[in-house]
Amino acid sequence: MTHALSGTSAEAIPDFPMPRDAGCPFAPPPQLRQLHAEQLRADQPLTKVRLWDGSTPWLVTRFEDQRALLADQRCSVDLRRPGFPYMNPAFRESSRRGAQPSFLNMDDPEHARIRRMLSGAFTIKRVEALRPAVQRMTDEFIDAMLAGPNPADLVRALALPLPSLVICELLGVPYEDHEFFQHQSEVGLRHDVSPEVSGAARRALLEYVADQIDEKLTSPADDLLSELATRVRDGDLTHQEASAMGLLLLGAGHETSANMIALSTVALLEHPDQLAIIRDTDDPTVIARAADELLRYLTIIHLGNRRIALEDIEIGGRTIRAGEGLVIPSITANWQDDVFPDPGRLDIHRDARRHQAFGFGIHQCLGQPLARLELQVVYATLFRRIPTLRLATDLEKLPFKEDGVVYGVYELPVTW
Repeated sequence: MTHALSGTSAEAIPDFPMPRDAGCPFAPPPQLRQLHAEQLRADQPLTKVRLWDGSTPWLVTRFEDQRALLADQRCSVDLRRPGFPYMNPAFRESSRRGAQPSFLNMDDPEHARIRRMLSGAFTIKRVEALRPAVQRMTDEFIDAMLAGPNPADLVRALALPLPSLVICELLGVPYEDHEFFQHQSEVGLRHDVSPEVSGAARRALLEYVADQIDEKLTSPADDLLSELATRVRDGDLTHQEASAMGLLLLGAGHETSANMIALSTVALLEHPDQLAIIRDTDDPTVIARAADELLRYLTIIHLGNRRIALEDIEIGGRTIRAGEGLVIPSITANWQDDVFPDPGRLDIHRDARRHQAFGFGIHQCLGQPLARLELQVVYATLFRRIPTLRLATDLEKLPFKEDGVVYGVYELPVTW
């Protein structure tokens, strides 16, 4: 017999997200790890947490529970539904204004319809064909960094411009506009700005992408925005849908990879034995494993996947009621020791392919082949070309992005 969890007293409900330990910037927050340990030991797999707006969704931390719920289409990603557990005020205000959602916040069948239109661009075969171009770009950015001042900011020299240039090439967006869309994207993902400022940044980006699609309608080229423009012309997409898709690809295409490149560089510099394995190998399988292990270890989407139950759902002998929100932080699953033994140890030789850094289920990250490619090229190149690379400041002085939807560092001073 199943039953809903009884309410937890207001005093006992912890706030989410929880602060990280300043001395362990790569690890999940200590309180989150403690809650995860309690869920693993107990027969009660769910915990209430309190979000910024006072709402109290369920926190789901266990690996198998997360997979079950992320694959369950009774769990909706539609943030327009009442009770959805918003990440911040900007997400809530955007939904209230009736902004066109990205396909990340659509349920099937609409999600599947739009995802199919994009999936061909991100097949492993098509992405692998980009490797020579990504390699050339990486070498050129490293050349420029080596020719410039020392110390340098690796975020501005490599981590941010590389994925920005790659996604510009794919979409057909002028790279000379990168400072504009990088700034607007960063503002839009921060928690310490007002909904008005965040919303203005999103609208500016959306208008920019809409203008780009208008240009592709009259002057198409061999790029992804031209493909979307063709869908608009043929009536498969509305202009608004195409613009929202382009906005998602432009933002996610550079923001996540940029933060992952920078943060994983910090992690490797703090683990010189693991860095040496990457620097000294010419085996692409070792580099590929390193990328997956770093994705597991860092899990930069640190605020959790958000869902709302459409129906009563049983999980671990308990019942989530229809209309209740869910927060599903992949970082706890990626640090679960019966899935990844000794999870707090960065181990480049670990087979970490089951990690959930890209999510799971039908909403698993569409661009993961491209992200993996970029990481593999950077890891195989950066430390070989600059074997003496090191931090130019103390670890505790780095400005970590505790206030962002995506975890990383705002700047990364390095020297050689």
